Amino acid sequence: MKEIPLQSRGISASKLAIGCMGFGGSWDETEPYTAEHKKQLESVVDAALSIGINFFDHADIYTRGKAERIFGELLTARPSLREQVIIQSKCGIQLADGTLPVRYNFSKSHILNSVDGILQRLGTEYIDILLLHRPDPLMDPEEIAEAIEQLKASGKVKHFGVSNMHTAQIEYLRSAISEPFIVNQLHLSLAHRHFLDQGLNINRDEGAEVSFDPQLMTYMQQQRIQIQAWGPLAQGRYTGAIRSDASEAELLTARYIEYLANEKETSKEAILLGWLMKHPAGIQPVLGTTNASRVIACQDAARQAELMTREEWWTLYATAGGTHKPVFSST
Repeated sequence: MKEIPLQSRGISASKLAIGCMGFGGSWDETEPYTAEHKKQLESVVDAALSIGINFFDHADIYTRGKAERIFGELLTARPSLREQVIIQSKCGIQLADGTLPVRYNFSKSHILNSVDGILQRLGTEYIDILLLHRPDPLMDPEEIAEAIEQLKASGKVKHFGVSNMHTAQIEYLRSAISEPFIVNQLHLSLAHRHFLDQGLNINRDEGAEVSFDPQLMTYMQQQRIQIQAWGPLAQGRYTGAIRSDASEAELLTARYIEYLANEKETSKEAILLGWLMKHPAGIQPVLGTTNASRVIACQDAARQAELMTREEWWTLYATAGGTHKPVFSST
């Protein structure tokens, strides 16, 4: 399988990543994480490393900072681990605090203060990649450029990227920022496949107006921007317990994935991820699981991407979209 964009830039990133949003216990900042939470994190990290995953994705808001803090304690307990892993984090979202709503803040002071907080919680002197976490309507490219230049010069951040941004938003930032954005993290899975034909739905909120950018995939491929897919396993809708309200398309897709997994002697997760990774953009799935065994179940994904035929790829695509009923035998 060819290199993904991060690897072609000389960054030794694995083709799968671990998303750390679920670590650190609850999102109640007054509730501390426990020894069991620490054990859970360590088991996932060890499982990831055992199958060659070295990329860990954070954000300053995950479990209100506890996800980074618990990860930082692991780094302190195992000092050699820091140089074995690539750490990415994000800043820019401010959660509701009782008097103010959820909001976005790409001001210079907020970015700089956020990075200092990230480094303190992780107990490290630098992070490998910093993403601007979703677009801020009030963002000023020149102000952001000042923050990026300062972070780069200080050695606190090696590389930069964005999340959930359109082509025009990235270009707007690039009008004043010379440092390249090397990542765009988006909600992609077989259940969110519209990026292939109608553009990409980057709006996470249920019931919100759908927003498409039909140029985004081509643009990111041309610019060698790493596409990271959050939610790539579609919350288990095709590989786990079937939902009571599952549509006929979901049921057929789950059956076909199971059929392929049996035929190829692999896991259902590897088939589902392989479908994403088959795309020539070199998509890097970010696994949001906190279950070590499910991490292991994904280890064959890159190989399945190589083995998957065009016919299988299109059958999965059309079946998930409800426009095709596959013909296969299952036991």
